[in-house]
Amino acid sequence: MPNSNEAPFEELPEALVDELLSQSEQAGDFLYHSFEEVQRERQVLRRNLEENGLLKKDTDIAYPPIPTTCGVDGSYAIERLLSTDLAAIAGVAVEGLTPPSETRYWERPHHRTLIQPIGHDPDTGTVARAIMMAMELELAHKAPHEVVFLDGSLTTPLIYLNQALNKLAQNPGFELRDHLLDRLEEALSAYKTILTALRTDRLWGGIPKYTVRRELGNRLNWSKHYDDRALLTLILFSGELIKPMPLQQPGEPWHLNLSPAPARETLESLSKDVILALGRLFVLYYRPNAWTPVLRVEISSSIAENEHRLAMLLQAIKYQCSTPSILEPFPLYMADRMVKHLGRAVPAFRQVTTQRMADQYKGEAGEIFFAMHGYRTEAGR
Repeated sequence: MPNSNEAPFEELPEALVDELLSQSEQAGDFLYHSFEEVQRERQVLRRNLEENGLLKKDTDIAYPPIPTTCGVDGSYAIERLLSTDLAAIAGVAVEGLTPPSETRYWERPHHRTLIQPIGHDPDTGTVARAIMMAMELELAHKAPHEVVFLDGSLTTPLIYLNQALNKLAQNPGFELRDHLLDRLEEALSAYKTILTALRTDRLWGGIPKYTVRRELGNRLNWSKHYDDRALLTLILFSGELIKPMPLQQPGEPWHLNLSPAPARETLESLSKDVILALGRLFVLYYRPNAWTPVLRVEISSSIAENEHRLAMLLQAIKYQCSTPSILEPFPLYMADRMVKHLGRAVPAFRQVTTQRMADQYKGEAGEIFFAMHGYRTEAGR
């Protein structure tokens, strides 16, 4: 691997570098003209929001005490070795800025982990990602905090779980099968609780960094070139929000393939409740401070339709975005920083595993080191 201190183009042919730089300049010109167009339309678009009654101030809503908060994120990495693969999966929950600190019992550990050797298979990442998602749901459900932030869309868990279950249906002998199926019921139960958020003392919000959904743009017939979140960052001032609107649903109905799972009856009941709750999700956009980009927040209908709970959510976001150098709620930022290091740590785990094997192997140690030679690490979140 190249040293991080080396120049970024040091190993590339000069002609290739020149061509890439030229194309980068062309891309810059194109984006600049698009940016100029948005600047010219800024006031028109803002007036468009006001006329449709979508623009609000957080001061228009009740001002509750600062709630306790928690952020949940996960990651997985797969080290491709000569003889096998090494899958590492982790989920972590981090408390927000304190005070206030949550005094209710918080079950330990505040993380979930799995390291598993597995045979070469192109679908390992798909199943590992679903296990990661199940870990995140468990942690988010068990956190006793008043507001729990999840990194990503609230629809993502169903998508990842369904993709993995489809792979298990095609390959019943998949080595990570039991690790996913053993977590499935608890994950779906937690998912249902998160999506419905019926308890008045707790609420959950999904904060995706990126989405292709355009609820606002479609509603107001804005150009398809405009991304809702990016555009609103140029329009909204500190403390302003776009009031909750129904989340854009997919072209085809939500589905979860439960054919590989045992105890189908219980899981099917949970799956129906989850799919029903997904159809009732809402999304709002909020700019807590001038130094923070607009955040997209996905919430249940029970939060969107209750002004007190909505105020609690906004207060949590505003307080956790009080540091200018952090562009998302603090607990999500910390959880993200932690799980990002998983991919970098996998080679160290491989080294420990190799050393353990070499200590016990009676043959030539070189055979062990060849078998455990790593080619690349694939990671995802």
